[in-house]
Formats: sequence, structure tokens, C-alpha cells
Amino acid sequence: MKKKVYVGISADLLHPGHLNIINEARKLGEVIIGLLTDKAIASYKRLPFLTYEQRKIIIENIKGVEKVVPQKTLDYVPNLKEIKPDYVIHGDDWKTGVQKKTRQQVINVLKEWNGKLVEIPYTKGISSTKLNKSLKEIGFTPEMRMERFKRLLKTKPIIRILEAHNGITGRIVESTIAIKDGRKEEFDGIWVSSLTDSLAKGKPDIGFVDFTSRLNTLNHILEVTTKPLILDGDNGGPVEHFTFMVKTLERLGISAVIIEDKIGLKRNSLLGTEAEQVQDTIENFTTKINEGKKAQITDNFMIICRIESLILKKGMDDALTRAKAYIEAGADAIMIHSKEKDAKEIFEFCKEYSQIKDKVPLVAVPSTYSHVTEKELADAGINIVIYANHLLRSAYPGMKKAVETILENGRAYEAENFCMPIKEFLNLIPENK
Repeated sequence: MKKKVYVGISADLLHPGHLNIINEARKLGEVIIGLLTDKAIASYKRLPFLTYEQRKIIIENIKGVEKVVPQKTLDYVPNLKEIKPDYVIHGDDWKTGVQKKTRQQVINVLKEWNGKLVEIPYTKGISSTKLNKSLKEIGFTPEMRMERFKRLLKTKPIIRILEAHNGITGRIVESTIAIKDGRKEEFDGIWVSSLTDSLAKGKPDIGFVDFTSRLNTLNHILEVTTKPLILDGDNGGPVEHFTFMVKTLERLGISAVIIEDKIGLKRNSLLGTEAEQVQDTIENFTTKINEGKKAQITDNFMIICRIESLILKKGMDDALTRAKAYIEAGADAIMIHSKEKDAKEIFEFCKEYSQIKDKVPLVAVPSTYSHVTEKELADAGINIVIYANHLLRSAYPGMKKAVETILENGRAYEAENFCMPIKEFLNLIPENK
């Protein structure tokens, strides 16, 4: 009887190293590929460029592959216990890093039926990380960027978005990675805020910065990033203006626009009832949603509706009534906003919202209740969390302190404590070679 050989693989960017492992597996028996699903891959690193279905077609057509099965987690154990392979084949590059624990689990479970782990030497000169970097340098098409956001919604328990207001902050969101419990943590997308875009230009947050100027900011960020972008569209303007906005954003490859259900002079929501703010009628706002959905061409662009009822002290019932109406009008997601320092009313809304039959993804912006963790939000039913102004807010104190230090000392020496080294600064944006 032919031996069974199990090979767990992502196969997003297939290269000679992968083919070498499959060829070595063929020598030992019948090759069964455990193809990691999008969700499994996204649990420990970036979302793959190709969907599971696309990757499956490629792997099925490689010589020597007998069968392809989905591996739904990074953990091999569920598939191994079901298949009970004689061999598991893997490159020897997983002895350290995020998959070290996974490797040990494989070794332990194989002992149950005297299976064997065979590790193939890592193919030198080939790196998926380098290939991914090269693809990023080439850039994404607008369609790829838009489509990626919806894929993220399907594969991750919560999507993490951070504000950017120019090219360099876009690069920070794009490239910053933290290692937590052996896994790579990064932001999934970029929020282009009306507030920070205005303040970065030295203007008040009253809608003074027009749409053309905001498009300029978007283009600076689009040129140097590949991650999905969400635009803060304020209230979207008159219906006729909003349909034009939708068409323009979709053409650029923006993944979503968030519009708030207020009318009149734009005032920042966190001012609450301290400033005069008027909520739109349900009838008017649902008309705007409906016309916006009619204006878009693809299914990938999203209109997210921001409910201001809790901010304006209109009550939970009003917020839920609006959520149902906006969903019926075509909203692709709902953002529930609060300016309270605890998340009690957000969690209450989530609990009630979970009972809505045709609910759509839910967005939260924890600017005032920042102590709440992403896990707590996800457990409550939040699908997208937006850190709406933190890059500008964190940059300003450092710049102000550096300026004060120069003025106090009559020289720049002391200010160096607040500045990155000049050599590192010069290399912040590498030149194309």
C-alpha cells in the first residue's frame, strides 16, 4: 500500500522551494497537500494575494499532487489526526519563529501512529518575504485594493485600521510590524480622517477642506501604499454630490467611504451636545445611501453609515431604528459612535444589534474608550476597529517639544533627543534603484 505524505503549504507565491518540497514528498508516497485557508494564513501573517480557490487550482495542477484538502488553522493536528499520514514534509525553516510551536505539535501527534517528520533544507536565495516586498513595490491596481478589504472581512475576527494624513504616515501604517506571541501584528488598512486631514493643513474641522483637496491627500497615500483605504466622507454632502464622490472613490480604488447621518455645518462628533449638531432624518439619509449604491459600478466598494444617535443623546432605540433602516437602504456596514469614556453603551448597542436578522459588519472608533481591547470589541460583535487620529496626535507633542527646546537653548543639540538620527532620516524613504 502506498504511503501517505502530508505537506502543509500556503502556496500564495509559489517558488522553486515549494516545488522542491513537493518533489521530495513524491519520492516517499502519495502526496496530500494541506492548503492553508485565507483565514488560517491571516491568523499569523498578512492576507495572501491569491484566494484559497485560486491557490487550490494552481496546486491541483502540479505534477505529483494526488489530493488537496483545506487546512483551516495554522495547527496541523486536526488534519493529521483525520488523515494519519506516514510522513509530514516541511522545510527546515520552521524550527524557529512563529511556527516553532506548530512544529512541535506535529512531532507529538505523529508519535501516535509512528509517523515521521521529514524536514527539507531551506532553498537558499528564495524568500517569500522578498517576493512579497517586490510585489508591493510594483503596486496594486485599484480593483485589487478594493477587493482586499472585503476578503479581510471574511477571514479575520476583527480588522485593524489606523489613520494617515499624508504619504509618510501612509508608509508607517503600511510597513510597521510588531511581534506578539511569535506572530506578526500589523494594520490591515488606512483611515483618511476628515479631522486629521484638516488639522494637518492648519484648517479647522468644519468641512473647510474641499473634496478636491482631500483627493490630493488620498493620491499621496495611494502612491506609496497597497493596503485598503477608507475615507471619512463627513455627511457625504447633498445626494447629487455624494453620487459623484462614490464614483470618484471607486475609480481610485478606495475600499469604503464612511458617511455620518448629520446635516448642516460640520462639527466634530466628539464635541457632542456642546456644539450645535443636527441629525438628518432617516428618510433623507436612506435616500442618500440608496443613490450612492446605485452610483457604484463594482460590488467591492462599500458605503458605511455612521450613526450619531448616542453622541447626540437620542437614545439606544433611535440608534437601532436607524441601523435597521440604513441596512435596508443598502448600507454595507454600520459604524456606531460614542464619546463616553467607557464602552457600556457601545456594548449595549452590540448586544441589541446582534438580534437584527440581516445585520452587516459593525465598526467602532474607540477614541474616548481607548482602554477597551480589540478582543473585547471582537467578542462584542465589532468587525472593524478604527484608530482615528493617533498618528497626528502622537506626532504633534514631539514636534512642539523639539521646537521649544531649540528656542530655550539657542541651538539644536538638545532637540536631537526628540529626533531620529539624520542618517536614518535620510534613508526613511529609499530611492528606487
